[in-house]
Amino acid sequence: MEKVILGQTSIEVSKLCFGSLTMGPLQADKSPQEGGNLLLHGFERGINFLDTAELYETYPHIKNALKGWEREEIVIATKSYAYSQETAENSLKKALKEMGTDYVDLFLLHEQESQHTLRGHAEALEYFIKMKEKGYIRAVGISTHTVAAVEASLKIKEIEILHPIVNIAGLGIQDGTIEEMLKVLTEAYQMGKGIYGMKPLGGGNLLKSFKECFDFVLGLDCLHAIAVGMQSKDEIDANIAIFQGKSIDKQLLEKIKGKKRKLKIDYWCEGCGKCTEICSHNALKIEADRLIVDHEKCVLCGYCSKSCPHFCIKVI
Repeated sequence: MEKVILGQTSIEVSKLCFGSLTMGPLQADKSPQEGGNLLLHGFERGINFLDTAELYETYPHIKNALKGWEREEIVIATKSYAYSQETAENSLKKALKEMGTDYVDLFLLHEQESQHTLRGHAEALEYFIKMKEKGYIRAVGISTHTVAAVEASLKIKEIEILHPIVNIAGLGIQDGTIEEMLKVLTEAYQMGKGIYGMKPLGGGNLLKSFKECFDFVLGLDCLHAIAVGMQSKDEIDANIAIFQGKSIDKQLLEKIKGKKRKLKIDYWCEGCGKCTEICSHNALKIEADRLIVDHEKCVLCGYCSKSCPHFCIKVI
C-alpha cells in the first residue's frame, strides 16, 4: 500500500485511510470485536491510517484492534466538537482512555464552517496546540464541508491538517462547487498543509459510478490520502485493489454489488423538506417534523442528497 507524508508533518500514512464511521453505531453497528477485526484486516493489508470521531462511537473498536498491533505503526485521526478548554480536555481524555492509547496522531475540530466557527472554537484549538507541545497530539487540524472553512484555515499556521469533502459531484459541499473546493485545497496543499479527503462516493450516493469516483479523487494532486468507509473484508480488499491500480476480482465485485443497501437519514436531520421536493419517486415525506423513507418506493438514486443542506442523507 502506497504511503505518503502528510504535508509538512513527519507523519507517514497510507493513501487509503480507513473511515470508521460506517462500521459503528451510526451505520452498520458492528460490535467492538467485529470492528476491531475489520481494522486488523486492513492493517494486515497495508492500511496504517484510520479516521474516527467522538461522534462515531468507534473508539472501542479501535482499542480492540490496537491490542493486536503495534500502536506506533498506526496513524489515528479523531475529531471533536469541542469549543472551550474544558470540552477540549474532556474530548482528549475520552479519546485516550477509550482507545487505550497515550497519544492521538491527528486531532481535528469537527465540521468547521467558516472563520466565524473557527473563532468560536479558538479556545479548544489553543488547548489542542498546547497538548501537541506536550506530546499528546502529533498534529492539529479541522474537518469541514465548506470551502469557506478551508479558506479560513489558510490564515492559521497551527492548522496543519485538513479533512474536507471531495467527490466528483461535489455532494455535501455546503457553500460551493467541487471546482471551488479544489482551487482552495490546491492553495492549502502548496502551503504544506496535510490533506485527506472524505466521502469520495458522496456518502454512498455515487456507488453506481464508483470507478469514476475513485479515478477522480486518486487523480488529484492536492490530496495526500482519502478516507473511505468500509464495513466488510470484501470492501477493504476491493478498495485496496483500486488504490493499487489493480482490477477487482470479478467474484469479489459481484459480491459487493449484491450487498443490500438502503437510504439512511442521520439523526441531525431538521425535517426541512427540501429533499421531498427532489424525489420523483415519492419515497420521502415529512411526518411530525421527521423525514420518513418509503423503502419500497426508494430506488437508491441518491438525487435527494444533493438538496440536503446538512448532508443527512446517505446510501448504506
